[in-house]
Amino acid sequence: MSKKAPRAALKLHMKKNTNIRIGKNADLMAQLNLLVVLHRLAEESRVKAFEEKSATIKVHHIRAVAKKLLKSTRG
Repeated sequence: MSKKAPRAALKLHMKKNTNIRIGKNADLMAQLNLLVVLHRLAEESRVKAFEEKSATIKVHHIRAVAKKLLKSTRG
């Protein structure tokens, strides 16, 4: 990711949907959380591709891992 989301726009979206107080660096924490999720998705997709003896990560590897990650986070 070469560009990051503008801090003002991210704060605006975070404040629009909630009535709670948001700290000074909450937008940075959201960006870091996104990077962690993307890193985890990339690592697990790489493992999935390796299991299928594929040299490259393909779309179906990412989709399979994303479905698994969504199911595990929802409960």
